[in-house]
Amino acid sequence: MRRPQNGATRGRHGLVVAGGLLSALAASSCCVLPLVLFGLGVSGAWIGTFAGLAPYQPWFVAAAIGFLAGGIWLNHRSARVACVDGVSCERPGPGRLFKAGLVLATILTVAALALDLLAPVLL
Repeated sequence: MRRPQNGATRGRHGLVVAGGLLSALAASSCCVLPLVLFGLGVSGAWIGTFAGLAPYQPWFVAAAIGFLAGGIWLNHRSARVACVDGVSCERPGPGRLFKAGLVLATILTVAALALDLLAPVLL
């Protein structure tokens, strides 16, 4: 049997979610983020500066996929944690915030990849 979650495990969950969201936002910054901002009514010349990040998008996507894989692995591993007899246990799985962050990062990463593939067809 494994020990219950400790603070270090929760810290890893937060690191994976933060890294996944940041790299997913960076991956979508050249294409998806400006479209979302325009859709929300935000405009300005500074939005054009996001296009300068386009050459780095493969690196951002690779980082996002790495963080997402780590998050899925942590989620799977945390679900199997069992409590030892005589020790108080916390909820074995990660919280809703972790799972919501993982889903949001996945959606942003897939949107960034899909827009790159669909842009030549749509334009």
